Amino acid sequence: MSQLNLISKEPINKGWSCDKKYCVTADDGVTYFLRIAPEEESANRAEMFRMMQQLAALDISMCKPVEFGKCDQGVYIIETWVDGRNAEEVIPNLTNSEKYDFGLEAGRMLKAIHSISAPENQSDWETRFNEKMDSKIKMYKDCPIKFDGAEDIIDYIESNRQLLVNKPQTFHHGDFHIGNMMIENNKIVIIDFNRYDFGDPWEEFNRIVWCVQASPIFASGIIDGYFDNEVPMEFWKLLALYICSNILSSIPWAISYGGSEVQTMLNQAEDVLNWYDNMRNPIPTWYIKEKI
Repeated sequence: MSQLNLISKEPINKGWSCDKKYCVTADDGVTYFLRIAPEEESANRAEMFRMMQQLAALDISMCKPVEFGKCDQGVYIIETWVDGRNAEEVIPNLTNSEKYDFGLEAGRMLKAIHSISAPENQSDWETRFNEKMDSKIKMYKDCPIKFDGAEDIIDYIESNRQLLVNKPQTFHHGDFHIGNMMIENNKIVIIDFNRYDFGDPWEEFNRIVWCVQASPIFASGIIDGYFDNEVPMEFWKLLALYICSNILSSIPWAISYGGSEVQTMLNQAEDVLNWYDNMRNPIPTWYIKEKI
């Protein structure tokens, strides 16, 4: 399979993807991360590997691509091993200043990730995302589980569709949040690019709710780092739109994962409505404007 001579392989059972993941060691003692995907994911994973190579050339602190190829189980990617702790475990226990500084670092890296443009044949963002929102509204309306405030969220979506007009498109990490960040040698390292896509760079912030729940100060730092402390109002309005869209579909998505996952998403919907005063204020209450 690999050009590396791998002498040990330990399975990793974290994450939501269908890929099989392993911590592997080569005969020279170097540890790597091995990801194996089914054959039908071959084109997607080849593109993912190419995009990771482009990002690594920008000197972004990330899991670096080492090797891509075919194997009996499908296709594989070997990446550098990140010898650190998940940011979800580390960040909440830091001082406010440390949380904010790590957020700044993550935000600046996200800005660098978005420096890679989307392919020229990418279809219009306004059309694509309106279709996505229509689908998510239908998913929620067809779902047996409802939550208070959903109509406020739907109303916000319907009255802010014009924000999607003429948006630029770039590469997306695809799942950018604290759960896909590691702390290694006191630096943030971005991992898990398997949900990469292309679109409005600001949509990438739609998962910031997970960062907020770990640390509002860290989440505030991400935004300040990305915008160099000059956050435009248009961003806040669009972020609210993207978060509203996500919240609606998260409830039906969670049903197949069981009651506890549904409750997590219902709690998140309640948090979002509180942050935005039932969608009356586009700047969320968790955002801390002053530098820590």
